[in-house]
Amino acid sequence: MSIQTPSAASPLQPRPGPGGKHRVVIVGGGFGGLETAKRLRGADVEITLVDQRNHHIFQPLLYQVATASLATSEVAWPIRGILRGREDVRVLLGTVNGVDTASRRVLLADGDSLPYDTLVLATGARHAYFGHDEWEDAAPGLKTIEDATLLRRRILLAFEQAEREPDPARRDALLTFVVVGAGPTGVEMAGTIAELAHVTLAPEFRSIDTRKARVLLIEAGPRVLGGYHESLSAYAQAELERLGVEVSLGQPVTECTRDHVVFGGTTLPARTMIWAAGVRASPAAEWLGAPADRAGRLEVAPDLTVPGHPEIFAIGDTVSVARADGRPVPGIAPAAKQGGRHVAATIRARLAGRDAPRFRYIHQGSLAQIGKRKAVIDFGRIRLRGAIAWWIWGIAHIFFLIGMRTRLAVAVNWLWIHTRNQRSARLITQGEAQAPGDRPSGTLRADAA
Repeated sequence: MSIQTPSAASPLQPRPGPGGKHRVVIVGGGFGGLETAKRLRGADVEITLVDQRNHHIFQPLLYQVATASLATSEVAWPIRGILRGREDVRVLLGTVNGVDTASRRVLLADGDSLPYDTLVLATGARHAYFGHDEWEDAAPGLKTIEDATLLRRRILLAFEQAEREPDPARRDALLTFVVVGAGPTGVEMAGTIAELAHVTLAPEFRSIDTRKARVLLIEAGPRVLGGYHESLSAYAQAELERLGVEVSLGQPVTECTRDHVVFGGTTLPARTMIWAAGVRASPAAEWLGAPADRAGRLEVAPDLTVPGHPEIFAIGDTVSVARADGRPVPGIAPAAKQGGRHVAATIRARLAGRDAPRFRYIHQGSLAQIGKRKAVIDFGRIRLRGAIAWWIWGIAHIFFLIGMRTRLAVAVNWLWIHTRNQRSARLITQGEAQAPGDRPSGTLRADAA
């Protein structure tokens, strides 16, 4: 779509909408968007929050849905329920496909549009296959509930099909699991799949020995958890290998199909692959015709506004912004929430005619779990690893969950897994129409989601 030039009206002197209140439109119900809406409680604004899904996802634990540790309802909540009782907030289900900056309207895919005085883009990120989008079917990423249930289906079906497969080569391929990318998500996925295969499922199959399943973690860089201190990376790799994960470093994937993966000149037959190697931003920069970095992240000013459009803020994974020391703000949940708090404070300041506060990102640490009893935490000067880091990791994640019922349910599930080596969410879901190509052979059926 063509992007028009912005109107001359300045958001520094906010104009009221037809109802007399300043209209704030928030695109995205993730951590940043929700935090903005929450922090605007009581302000003299009317808020419209639009998202293409009706639920908020706690993405740091999405991999536990994919590996049958948690149910979907324990990591996702209806956005309307979260904002229940907020008379100043209207929640809409819709897909945004553009922004008309001249008329200050958000354009929806169904032809409708939403007027705004201030716009907040908190649209997140998608998977990045580095020019090989055709690999997505073979190696799905992990950003949505649908992604998690699809991966859970593929992982569990691999064991079920291997139980009935008489051909040794095909059985070995079914029992080979490949995770591409050794960042926190890749490390957590690989470690949990290894525990699922080598511990949880071992007593439950008769024709196969699930302890012989191969879990391979492939990383193009020189070490796992590349953003962490080297000592923590070395510890994480050692613990993964202790769990039975094979770690391949410095060898990028060059081919990926539903039957095999090629890396470092080696062709490995495998039927289950997970992509955790990179992300690309939403098309927010394209909507605005604004500058973006190589990953498509919208380049914003230090106050999180879009250059040339002080009435438009962008936060979270979809933006590129530097810290005070010049390093980039990471695309993690705490950063998105801090961005949301800053935007809400700035809107309040503008409405009151005050100077807007400065955005200052405060790094609260990087955390990654390695199996069910070990983790690493990098606070910068303070680094923790092992069981104590695992307890802190668990407490931190439970704290950020929404609702006491969810916190209790997750805590009980983790205690059960820790003490009994059992995962109760091992349901094969998604019907054949939802996951083409995943249909099991013979008479084996999968329940509809």
